[in-house]
Amino acid sequence: MQYTEKWGVCEKAEELNFEVSKSNAMHWSKTALYAAALLKWIVVGGLVGGVGGVVGALFHLGVNYATEVRLAHPWVLYLLPVGGLIIAGLYKLCRLEGKGTNAIIESVHFGSDVPLLLVPLIFVSTVITHLCGGSSGREGAALQIGGGIGYRTGKLLQLGEKDLPLATLCGMSGVFSALFGTPLTATVFALEVISVGVLYYAGLIPCITAAMTGYLVSLLMGVPPTRFTVAMPPLDAWTMLLVVVLAILCALVSILFCRGLHITEHLAARLVKSPYLRGVVGGVVIVALTLLLGTTDYNGAGMDVITRALSGQTDGWAWLLKLLFTAVTIGCGFKGGEVVPSFFVGATFGCWIGSLLGLSPAFTAAIGLVAVFCGAVNCPIASVMLSVELFGAEGMLYFAMACAISYVLSGYCGLYSSQTILYSKLRAEFINVRTKE
Repeated sequence: MQYTEKWGVCEKAEELNFEVSKSNAMHWSKTALYAAALLKWIVVGGLVGGVGGVVGALFHLGVNYATEVRLAHPWVLYLLPVGGLIIAGLYKLCRLEGKGTNAIIESVHFGSDVPLLLVPLIFVSTVITHLCGGSSGREGAALQIGGGIGYRTGKLLQLGEKDLPLATLCGMSGVFSALFGTPLTATVFALEVISVGVLYYAGLIPCITAAMTGYLVSLLMGVPPTRFTVAMPPLDAWTMLLVVVLAILCALVSILFCRGLHITEHLAARLVKSPYLRGVVGGVVIVALTLLLGTTDYNGAGMDVITRALSGQTDGWAWLLKLLFTAVTIGCGFKGGEVVPSFFVGATFGCWIGSLLGLSPAFTAAIGLVAVFCGAVNCPIASVMLSVELFGAEGMLYFAMACAISYVLSGYCGLYSSQTILYSKLRAEFINVRTKE
């Protein structure tokens, strides 16, 4: 009997060892699968980021060269109506009217196709816009170029339907990082801008790989990162209170910025049916405004004005004039992006308000830049990252407070109508709504 009991114990022990061995085997099998997936996305992210870095650097150099030509030859401004005509013709020829950043967001949401011609088309059209003096930025083009590169690379590598959106996000991160030299911002922005309230954590590895690769490639190609030196005040309650006031005002400005762009676009389309004529009319208006004001500060991206604002120098109504120039430019069919103009609006507004609040205008310009950007794109985490990469981490608590307030008070306005806000900004509630135009 004793022997039998011992034999039974041995059998149980063997069964237990077998189950443990089986469990260990399954564990290592899952680990191998995770490792394979990790390797796959590092390779894909590196490849997409490398291509995106090259194209992004070339795009940066192209836009800068176009700006230099315009500044050296002021008469080029008078070609802006012709530029509008050419851009409308190119989009008509390629049958891509109305395709822009929203098409990239839709692709991530629903897996819809990204047209092959979108990449070269937005590249050329943005360069033409900057060459002739239209008021636009670069990042809208960066998201379209990057998204197109990522999607097409994914198709070439025969990635599945579930993986194509991640490849698209890779491209967005890579080109954005190459243009601005902000890899952390580029990573989080691509993940955050699609669906507000939810981050695509599966895209973290591929996006940061693409962003770092794009950033390094752009450095090798001579594209300097965007950095500013702004003195930050010591942390105290009174300064924080004034930052809260500034953030509230910046939220209102971000709403005005988004609404101004959307209203102008709808109004232009309703009043001028032909996209060709719309481009010509928009060009004439921008030329007329430039001559009326007697300055070219509001043509192009306006990085020189942003730099001046961050050193504490600005005109009181510069932010409103830039908003007007950008609304007419984008609304009438010219190409580029809205983010750098939002930097311009935020920095000049913050600089102007800073002196009224008794704070350093340079400091409030930095706060304004980040807060207006946050309110316009609904990306608070990416905005805080942006503040760190542009200005350093010393004033991060000020920037974090400003971003949080601007994000909430900007409501459901946004630059991108395809952007989805999944969770309420006011309570823990799933709402799943599009941003308002």
